[in-house]
Amino acid sequence: MATKPAPRKPAAKPAPVRNKAPTPVLVTGAAADPAQPELKRQELLELVVARSEVKKKFAKPVLEAALALIGEALAEGRDLNLAPMGKVKINRTRKLANGRVMVARIRQTVPRAGGMTKTQKRWLQTAKSDAT
Repeated sequence: MATKPAPRKPAAKPAPVRNKAPTPVLVTGAAADPAQPELKRQELLELVVARSEVKKKFAKPVLEAALALIGEALAEGRDLNLAPMGKVKINRTRKLANGRVMVARIRQTVPRAGGMTKTQKRWLQTAKSDAT
């Protein structure tokens, strides 16, 4: 005895296609002040000397070595986690004829009220006593 095939259900109608793009959302926050000039190495050196109270002739080679090491690490594609500067994660890199362009994301924690941590203060006291 032959059985009847089950009746087919009609195919469901596809959802209507929406050609409208989603509305972009403007994210606001503490953006950099466009009126501020960029921080250059000489100004950074002066700020380091003022904050650390170390003589300029001692601070300059340390600052230059630190910047060179940070630049080399970024060139190798390494992520950085340098408190209190923050965590630097490289998203993408493009090599050009005369250099490279890196797109990175920097995440910083909110600084403490005192400015420096106990470890930083202790290190600074040690550096001052060694310099004299």
